Amino acid sequence: MMKTFSAWLLRRFGWTLVGELPDVQKCVVIFAPHTSNWDFITMYLFKMSTGARVNFLGKHQIFRWPFGWFFRALGGIPVVRHEKHNVVQASIATFAEHDRVWLAMAPEGTRSKLDHWRTGFYHIAVGAGVPLQLAFLDTTTRTLGLGPLLHLSGDIEQDFAALRAFYQDKKGFRPELASDIRPRQ
Repeated sequence: MMKTFSAWLLRRFGWTLVGELPDVQKCVVIFAPHTSNWDFITMYLFKMSTGARVNFLGKHQIFRWPFGWFFRALGGIPVVRHEKHNVVQASIATFAEHDRVWLAMAPEGTRSKLDHWRTGFYHIAVGAGVPLQLAFLDTTTRTLGLGPLLHLSGDIEQDFAALRAFYQDKKGFRPELASDIRPRQ
């Protein structure tokens, strides 16, 4: 019922859903561009409309009372971004410990404009030996969905060139806040 309702709601608001769920048990899903709180809502409706079982990393503040239980129920995993800890290694271990893991995150790590993308998603995928599923929304064409499943080479510059080629024409809700698609130096 939620699957049908979510798909109907997205279509009602003018969105076209594209792409097919990949036939893989494990992957890192990146969603871009991330420029507004509406991104989460829109992509969550897409997730519900496909029936995909996806966990996501989110900043720890959204997991506080009174909504913490809600975001955990949606599959959220809190991350304290300002503390030194090893989210990458913990995420790689999660892939090793489970038969099925789809871990989603926004590569920018923020809705603010940056001159780079954070690279944790990349190091998790390479370290776990899993592909990268590209997910997107584009407000200019009102499309959202899944792009290609990218098998990373381990050459970060080459792989980011492929990411740039896919995402460069995608516009978020606030295009002026889109981050440059390049790894942090």
